[in-house]
Amino acid sequence: MNEQITGETSDGYHTFNELYEHRHTLFALLLYLVNDIQITLVRPWKTRRNQDGEIWEGWFIAGMDTMHGQISYHLPAEWWERLPDVPEIERNATYDGHSSDDVLKRLRLLLGAA
Repeated sequence: MNEQITGETSDGYHTFNELYEHRHTLFALLLYLVNDIQITLVRPWKTRRNQDGEIWEGWFIAGMDTMHGQISYHLPAEWWERLPDVPEIERNATYDGHSSDDVLKRLRLLLGAA
C-alpha cells in the first residue's frame, strides 16, 4: 500500500513542512544579507507576479539576479513582510527558465565566489 505523502511526512528527523520552513528562512536570510551589503552583480528582489504577470494565491516569488543567472523560490505570502528591505519589482520579467538543478548550481557558484 502506498502511503500518502504530506507536509507532515518525515524522514525520521524532519517533516517536509520543517524542511520547507528552513529553506524559506535561509533564503530570506540570504536575500537580506545580499541586499544589506550590496554585493556587486547580485540584485535581490521580490514580486507577487511571475514572468507572465500571473499571481499565485498565497505565494510570492523572491529571487536574485546574479552573474551566474537567476535564483528564485516561491515563498508563502506571510513571508512578504519579513523581507521589508528587499526591493519589490512589478513582475519576474528576467525569468530565464531555470530549474531546481540550475538553482543549486548557481548557489554553489556563488558560494565558490565568496
